[in-house]
Amino acid sequence: MSSRNRTLQCSLEEQQELSQSVIRLDGPVSFQDIQGQLVCGDFLEMAEDFPEEFIDLLILDPPYNLTKNYHGHLFKKQHNQDYRHWFRILIEHLVPMIKPHATIYVCSDWQTSTLIVDVLAEYFLVQNRITWEREKGRGAKRNWKNNTEDIWFCSRSPHYTFNVEAVKLKRQVRAPYRQHGVPKDWVQDGSSQYRRTHPSNIWTDITIPFWSMAENTPHPTQKPEKLMAKLILASSHEQDFIFDPFVGCGTTAVVAQKLGRRWCGVDQNMEYLCWAQKRLQAAQHSSSIQGYDDGVFWERNSLSQQNKARQK
Repeated sequence: MSSRNRTLQCSLEEQQELSQSVIRLDGPVSFQDIQGQLVCGDFLEMAEDFPEEFIDLLILDPPYNLTKNYHGHLFKKQHNQDYRHWFRILIEHLVPMIKPHATIYVCSDWQTSTLIVDVLAEYFLVQNRITWEREKGRGAKRNWKNNTEDIWFCSRSPHYTFNVEAVKLKRQVRAPYRQHGVPKDWVQDGSSQYRRTHPSNIWTDITIPFWSMAENTPHPTQKPEKLMAKLILASSHEQDFIFDPFVGCGTTAVVAQKLGRRWCGVDQNMEYLCWAQKRLQAAQHSSSIQGYDDGVFWERNSLSQQNKARQK
C-alpha cells in the first residue's frame, strides 16, 4: 500500500475502545444528554426519545433510492411510492425536533430528488436546490456519466439564518479589469488576482475525499468536509445545534466541532461511528478543512497553488 495512503482505518482493538464512547438511547433524553454525542441505532426506531425543538440546522443525508451495501447494512432500491412513503415517515418524525426558524439541508441524487421534493414542500419552504460536482463518476456507454448530486435547501419559515459573507468563494480573475488604473472588484494577492464571489447553487469547487486525504474513510458515500463546512457556515451560528440522523463516518459532526457548533449524530453502523470518533479525536488537534483557509473558500486546487506561490 502506498506510503501516501492516509485513508482512516480502525483495528479491532481500536473499535472496541472507540465504541465505548458511543451511546445508545434507552428512553427519552434532553438535548444536553446528546450534545457532542454519537448515537448508535436506527433513528426511526428511537425518534420518539429525542427532545422537541432542539435543532437549529438539520443535515439529512439518508440512503438514496439505490441498492447499496453499507458494510453489512443493505439498503435496497424500492418502488418509487414505497421510497416516498419511507421518506415522508422520516420527515414526520423529524419535524417536531426542528426549531421554528431552523434550516434543513437534504442530500439526494437526481433520481431521488424527483421523489422527495414534493414531500419536502409539504412540510418546509423549499428555498433552492444546490447541485454539486462530485468530480468522479462511473462511465456509461448508453448515457451521460453521472457525477453530480443535489442538496435541497429548506426552511421552516421565511426567517432563517443565511451568512452570505461566510461562504463567498475566492476565485481567480483570469482577465482583471481596471477602472482609472484601479482594480475593479478584485484584489492583488501575490502574483495572482482574486475576487470573492457570491455563492451560487452550482458548486464546482468540491473535492471528493480520496486515499491521500486525511479525511478519507472506506465509507461508500462519504461527503467532503468542505461541502459540510459550506452548509454549516451559511446556515448556523456558533453554539447552534446541528443534527444528522444518518451521520455515517461523521463528517457533519467533525466539521461542526471544528467550527464551534453543538452537534449530535446518529447511525446504526458501529464501525462507521468508530471511524467518526477517531476523526473527532484528530479534530481536537487540527481544525483545518481542505479548501477552506483563513475564513475563505477557494476554488478547487487553487489554494495549494497559492501556497506554493507564497513560499517562493
